[in-house]
Amino acid sequence: MDAAREAEPQEFDRVLSSMCTEPHPVARDAAERFLATNPGDPGTYPQVARLERRAISLLGDVAGLEAPAGYVASGGTEANIQAVRIARDRADSRRPNVVMPDSGHFSLRKAADVLGVDLRVVPLDDERRADLEAVRRAVDADTALVVGVAGSTEYGRVDPIPELAAIARESGALCHVDAAWGGFVLPFTDYDWSFADAPVDTMAIDPHKMGQAAVPAGGLLVREAALLDELAVDTPYLESTSQATLTGTRSGAGVASAVAAMEELWPDGYAAQYERSMANATWLAGELASRGFAVVEPTLPLVAAAVPAPLFDALREEGWRISRTAAGELRIVCMPHVTRASLESFVVDLDRLRGREHVPLVGGE
Repeated sequence: MDAAREAEPQEFDRVLSSMCTEPHPVARDAAERFLATNPGDPGTYPQVARLERRAISLLGDVAGLEAPAGYVASGGTEANIQAVRIARDRADSRRPNVVMPDSGHFSLRKAADVLGVDLRVVPLDDERRADLEAVRRAVDADTALVVGVAGSTEYGRVDPIPELAAIARESGALCHVDAAWGGFVLPFTDYDWSFADAPVDTMAIDPHKMGQAAVPAGGLLVREAALLDELAVDTPYLESTSQATLTGTRSGAGVASAVAAMEELWPDGYAAQYERSMANATWLAGELASRGFAVVEPTLPLVAAAVPAPLFDALREEGWRISRTAAGELRIVCMPHVTRASLESFVVDLDRLRGREHVPLVGGE
């Protein structure tokens, strides 16, 4: 492959495991116009600062928050770290702890390590959601934060957020919801996951995933603007006097693309995309099950199935960008760029490759 070819981004037609996607055309155009702007310096770049306020307002609409505050982050990892930081700094404890389900994103492990808090990981129930009794047993007087996941990265499961928020409130802790991936599909389901459904304090919700904005465009939402005060530091050489974000220089392109995508697609465009993605996930799950593979029933547009390791590896060698869950299942995320045609092509390759003598037809390892 020549250097010019290597300098081009790969095509998305065989990318089946990523939780990022091709930006919507209006998001791409907006990103290009704001490439050189920095919302981390709002005094110098007032136009992108106004766009960021618009982005937070739109994210509030998506997440059911009437008077939203927050900022456009680099992604769910930064938002999760900041949520832990807020909780730690508000805690009345020398050694605060964070309680999260085993489905919690690995960024929360980073947060605990960086911020010096104890992380208590509790098991899941039979539906792969947070086990409420285990959460209650883990919470104590030093608990600063209870975490719920609204669209887990391995199985697309949604924790019982109202119950987790109630446990947090009873113990004097904050409640954080990681809806980085699920936030742009959950408004079109019957799940209770949002600020409107429960006394949630902070949320990660990423426009650059199902929101179809350009990377990087994550989101940190807080129920009350005062929560951001825990993050603020003085910025003496900038035109603004303080900064509550984790990074200083940030992507104006991400902010502008997030606004463009949400103004273009919320709510009808996102609703239609959810229907397409969910239909694709349901179709793929049925195709895999009909071939004898053990499939985890999709509840959001994410499919997990027990595919033998030799077959998985053979599919990777064919150029399919697929990944595994921690338990070893094939994991496919039906993002906006994943079409029925690409899934049909995947199934054709799967059928061809599993016919090879060295690849088992069904089963696990």
